Amino acid sequence: MKIKYFLALLPFFIVNEVNAQLIPSSINLEGNSLRKVSSETPISNSITDILAVGDTVWLGTSRGLSRSTDRGLSWTNYFGSPDFGQEDIASLAYYKGVIWAATAHSVEKSGQELSEGSGFRYSTDNGKTWKSITQPLDQLNDTVVVYGINKIRALPVTVAVNNLAYDIAIANNTIWIASYAGGLRKSTDMGKTWQRVVLPPDYLNSIKPTDTLKFSLQPVSGSFGPENNLNHRVFSVVATDDSTIYVGTAGGINKSTDGGISWRKFNHLNQANPISGNFVVALGYNAQNKTIWAATWKAEEQSEFYAVSYSSDGGETWHTALNGEKAHNFGFVNNDAIALTDNGAFRTNNVGVDWLLPSSIIDKDTKVPLPAGAFYAATSQANANHGNDIWLGADKGLARLTETNGMWLGDWKVFIASQPLESVNDAFAYPNPFSPDVESVNIKYSTGGIRANVTIRIFDFGMNLVRTVIQNAERGNPIHSLETGNAEKNGVVDFWDGRDDKGNVVPNGVYFYRIDVGSNSPVYGKIMVLM
Repeated sequence: MKIKYFLALLPFFIVNEVNAQLIPSSINLEGNSLRKVSSETPISNSITDILAVGDTVWLGTSRGLSRSTDRGLSWTNYFGSPDFGQEDIASLAYYKGVIWAATAHSVEKSGQELSEGSGFRYSTDNGKTWKSITQPLDQLNDTVVVYGINKIRALPVTVAVNNLAYDIAIANNTIWIASYAGGLRKSTDMGKTWQRVVLPPDYLNSIKPTDTLKFSLQPVSGSFGPENNLNHRVFSVVATDDSTIYVGTAGGINKSTDGGISWRKFNHLNQANPISGNFVVALGYNAQNKTIWAATWKAEEQSEFYAVSYSSDGGETWHTALNGEKAHNFGFVNNDAIALTDNGAFRTNNVGVDWLLPSSIIDKDTKVPLPAGAFYAATSQANANHGNDIWLGADKGLARLTETNGMWLGDWKVFIASQPLESVNDAFAYPNPFSPDVESVNIKYSTGGIRANVTIRIFDFGMNLVRTVIQNAERGNPIHSLETGNAEKNGVVDFWDGRDDKGNVVPNGVYFYRIDVGSNSPVYGKIMVLM
C-alpha cells in the first residue's frame, strides 16, 4: 500500500523509554547481487515516487523498487529480492551516479496500523548491486545536541515506528532525510553515521549558532518534557544548491543558506504573503526558473487552507494556487510544474496562474485507461526521437505520455500491474472488494489471443441484471490487450464503475460478472462492493 502521511497533529508512538533492542535487526545486504525479476509492467499499481536518470526510469512503489531502461517496454522489479525483501519504497533520490531508496513497512501498534522505517538501499552501478543502511536510531542517552554555544536537549528517538524517510535530498555530498518522528538528519559519509539537525522550535522564526537558546529538540510532549514542536516533525526536504536547503514540517518551511547551520522559518502567520498552511508534506524545486513549490496543508490555525504554495524569490513572498487541493508531490517539464493531487495531475506553464489536467489518460494502442484516483509522482525524460516523455504515477497505475503537440497532447502508454491469467477460461476482478466512490473495478479475462466480440454483464446476488458493461465490443490482440506474449495468458481489461444501467451507484453487496467471448462458454466471477 502507499506509504501515507500520518496526521501530524496527533500524538505518535515515539517514547524514549522504549529500548532500541525492540527494533528488528536489519539484515546485512551488503554485496548481495541483484536477483532479477523481469516483467512487462511494474509489480505494483501504487506508485510513490519516480526518478528519470538518462535512459533509466526508477519507480518507488508499495511493492518495492522497479526499473526500466527502455521507456517502459520491460521492467526489472526488485520486490522479493535479497536486497529489498518485501519492503515498500518511501522515497527515492539520485546524486552523482548513486541511486538511493528509503524503505519502510507497516506494523500494528495498539490497534493502529503505523509505518516503520527499515533504512536505505543504495547502488553505485545502476542497480546491479546494492548496499544496505539501517534506519537511523538514537540511544537512550542521546539527550543532548550541541548547537553553536548551546547544548540543546533532544528527545532520543529509539524506535523505527513513525521514523521513516518520507523524503531525501542530496547536495555537496551530504544526504538529508526528512524522517517525521526522527526529524531532520544528515550524513556526510554515505549513511555510516547520522547527525540530528536542529530546527527552530514553534515559537521562534529563526535560529543561528550564536543565539542563546533554551528549548528542546522534541516533536511531541511526554515524560521527556512538555514541549510539542510541530516544526520538529519533518516530512519534506529539497536542496536547491550546495548550501541552500528547504525543509517542510508540520509547522512550516525552514530555509538554510549556509548548509543547514542557521535557519529561517516561513509559516502561515509570519509573512505578509504566506504559505496556505503549515503542514508541508512535499517540496519541489524547478531549476529552470528557480521556483520553489510546496504542498501546504491545513494544520492548526483556523485561517489555514489546503493549496499549492510557490515562491520565485527564495521564500520571501508566496503565492497560492489550487485552493482546496491536497497536493502530494511535484514534477517538472522544462519551465512547467506538475502538482500531483487527490484529483489528478495539474500542470501550469505560467508559474501557477493557470492549471490544466489531462483531458483523459488512455493507452493509444490498447485503449486501456488509467483509472481515476490520487496521483503521487511525476517526472519528465528527454526523448531524442519522440519529444518529451512525461511519467505520471498514481495509486492505481502508471502512465507515460510521449508529448509532441503541446501541453498534455501526444500518445499515452498505460501500465497496469496484475497477475497473469492461468488459461483462456480464467478471469478475475481487482481490486476486490472495491469502493465505487473512489475507484473502478478491473475485470481481466482472455480472448485466447484473437479478436472476438465480447459482452460483459453484471448481476446482483439474485441474478438480476444490474449493468451491461460492454455488448458485442471487439476485444483481443492487437487491440485493447493489456499484455503480450503467451496467447492463453493475454489479458484484456475492462472496467465497471459500480453503477447500474440507470447511473446509480449500487449498494454494498456481492455481485457477479458474466463474460461472453464469441461463441465460447461464458466465464463467471464474483465482485464485492464495499463502500
